Amino acid sequence: MTPTQTTHHAVGTRVTAVRDEPGAFGPRVRDDMTVEVALSLMAGARVDHLVLCDGDDQSTGLVTLARLAVLSGSPAYTDRIRLRDVLGGPLA
Repeated sequence: MTPTQTTHHAVGTRVTAVRDEPGAFGPRVRDDMTVEVALSLMAGARVDHLVLCDGDDQSTGLVTLARLAVLSGSPAYTDRIRLRDVLGGPLA
């Protein structure tokens, strides 16, 4: 029996490799993704950061697993917070 690796992709989630920014590597996602989905994606992809893109596929920032973990543990956290809100929020 040959072991295989299963990969799960969320419906409507766009993840591509970063090629247009020097030094920025990793999954590239839209900034309207929720923090909850981003944490799940990071766990599945085994990465510690995501490169955020706007609707025009232009990079808008980088968010780390550590930053999202702090946010998800705070009393102000809800499952509706988007990644773009994290960039402009108090953790920025």
